[in-house]
Amino acid sequence: MIGKRYLPKSLFGRALLILVLPTVLIQLVVAYVFFDRHWDNVSRHMSRALAGEAAFLVKQLRQMPTPAESRIITDFEAATGIKVFLDDADAFKPRRRSGDFTEFQQILRAKIDEPFTVRTITGGDDLEIAIALPGQTLRLETTVKRLQSGTTTIFILWMLGASAVFLLIAIVFMRNQIRPIGRLAKAAENFGRGVDTPGFRPHGASEVRQAARAFVVMRERISRQLRTRAEMLAGISHDLRTPLTRMKLQLAMMGSDEAIRELSADVQQMEHMIAEYLDFARGEGGEEAVKTRLGELLSDVVADYDRLGSPVTLMMERDVELDLRISAFRRMLHNLIDNALRYGKRCEVALRVAVNYCEIVIDDAGPGIPEDKREEVFRPFSRLDLSRNLKTGGVGLGLTIARDIVLAHGGAISLAQAQIGGLRVIIRLPI
Repeated sequence: MIGKRYLPKSLFGRALLILVLPTVLIQLVVAYVFFDRHWDNVSRHMSRALAGEAAFLVKQLRQMPTPAESRIITDFEAATGIKVFLDDADAFKPRRRSGDFTEFQQILRAKIDEPFTVRTITGGDDLEIAIALPGQTLRLETTVKRLQSGTTTIFILWMLGASAVFLLIAIVFMRNQIRPIGRLAKAAENFGRGVDTPGFRPHGASEVRQAARAFVVMRERISRQLRTRAEMLAGISHDLRTPLTRMKLQLAMMGSDEAIRELSADVQQMEHMIAEYLDFARGEGGEEAVKTRLGELLSDVVADYDRLGSPVTLMMERDVELDLRISAFRRMLHNLIDNALRYGKRCEVALRVAVNYCEIVIDDAGPGIPEDKREEVFRPFSRLDLSRNLKTGGVGLGLTIARDIVLAHGGAISLAQAQIGGLRVIIRLPI
């Protein structure tokens, strides 16, 4: 569980990790197992060779007379490429044992008994071996490459360079394979918000194309089902308006006794119910989303209530631009504010803007809704007798319509306890 927090969140990152991690581990294992042995073997053989040459020259100088030293040194330089110098005995300066070329020093110490020092010169490119002989100091100068092999380093650099090139190629191909998945996710997100994705077509790997084709079929089926539902409700509601209109005309001509007034009230109530059915049907209509300043829309809605003298206030930190179906969204706001004024007498509206989302908060000072009933009120035709009854308005579709409109914009709606004592409606929309 702890490791999951450090794993990449995106499919591209995880696929890249699956590709890179084994490659890196294999290279580390190969470098440790093979090159470590190779380096030790090569370094040991090179140290033995150089130590043997130095020991051979020391032995020859001890055994040969002084006049023959010059010829021995000349032959040795010609055969090994090592520069040889004979200095006075005072030229030898013993130093504290150096940690450089430890293996070479151990091998040389086993081959000769004379004191010696080993150090690098000329910026670390050359090596100097000073050996104290009786009455003189023998100095040998050669390159550091006699003790260090560069082939291993070069091979590792080539391996890392080739791996980096192949990794870049893999990243390009992998990104091209994952891009269709991102487009499919974007098309699904747009469909959830009711925004069309022009030019979307299945492409990519066969599995991705299969998923994209399934999404296109699903989108068409859902759109057809929503259109059928909306047309059915609109047709039923429209057909009921004609007899209701005739009934209203007949009641208006019959007088004004108590029975007629009650029947007229029932007809008005039925007309109000039919109007809500039409609103419910229009909630999934074909209105196109357009770029809209949400703060300006809220200001216009609140201004409508200000003109009527209704106690509605607006608090806004800053404005934000969203893709909105203006008519449906305005109708939803009016519905929620009307409910707040009907049951809470006053309403406070606030707009809060975050990095990736914004929130519209609508508070009232009414009786509120019990916490265990807040999800129930979103179901169609659901009413709570304590605060929502048929005579005070509503047939249980107001919050259902509101949630349908919010979901069509890719958002979410929830209920909570307001700070002013009543119900709080929170609408969260993605930016």
